[in-house]
Amino acid sequence: MNSPRYRLSRVSCTRSEMPGLLPTMRLAIITDIHGNLAALEAVVSDMRRRGVDQTVNLGDSLSGPLLPLETAQFLMAEGWPSLAGNHERQILTASSRYRGASDEYALSQLTAKELSWLMSLAPSLRLTPDIFLCHGTPANDTDYFLDTVESSGTVRLATLEEVEGRLGAESAPLVACGHTHIPRVMHAKGRQLLVNPGSVGLPAYRDDHPVPHVIETGSPHARYAIAEQIGTEWVISLLSVPYDNKSMAELARQRGRPEWQHALLTGGLPTQFLTMP
Repeated sequence: MNSPRYRLSRVSCTRSEMPGLLPTMRLAIITDIHGNLAALEAVVSDMRRRGVDQTVNLGDSLSGPLLPLETAQFLMAEGWPSLAGNHERQILTASSRYRGASDEYALSQLTAKELSWLMSLAPSLRLTPDIFLCHGTPANDTDYFLDTVESSGTVRLATLEEVEGRLGAESAPLVACGHTHIPRVMHAKGRQLLVNPGSVGLPAYRDDHPVPHVIETGSPHARYAIAEQIGTEWVISLLSVPYDNKSMAELARQRGRPEWQHALLTGGLPTQFLTMP
């Protein structure tokens, strides 16, 4: 599949260069693309329209029944700082028992070049002294950061105490994470700002870790965030972008994944996937 290659470029005079305004930085944060190239292209087009200085990708980029190879090629061409999420780790594992159907499909589509790129990705990154990036939490790529799963399977907003425990010793003023696919902004100790931009490519899913539970965002939009630093403060925009989700849902149907088809069309899961064992 031939896909347009979007390049983000700075205008000749940024706001930091305009007299009378505080220095600014606009950082686009994306995560959890899950091989949904159409959603990624829509997000990049929206980023170009708004203007950003840098883009970062927090992982889980390819796993799923959609377009893992083409998505990998797009990301490699862009060259953004990217992380390895839990699904990158699972795709690369030597044991198939740790790979689900989405990981297996992605692995089957990738060549040595894309696999080498995956192996080069780190699980976390200190982008600047003020910005720390991770996929799950600073310590674990499968733990939820800003949300908590109860033993009953209910998913709720994490408490401040839970979030600060998961932060550990990390003290960066801005910490960005992904993994849960739920867009959130929270404050922690010392006015640290914690951001989850939501998922670019998968608005609903069911998981069994730490107990069976369901995540549903309620609409099929592609999601990302822009973090704008104005002086010493950060302004966060959580953005939802429409795209040609029907084409991606049709791909999921063709590849025998009705739960993905439903999620991509509606932002929710079919009734049979909502029942906990």
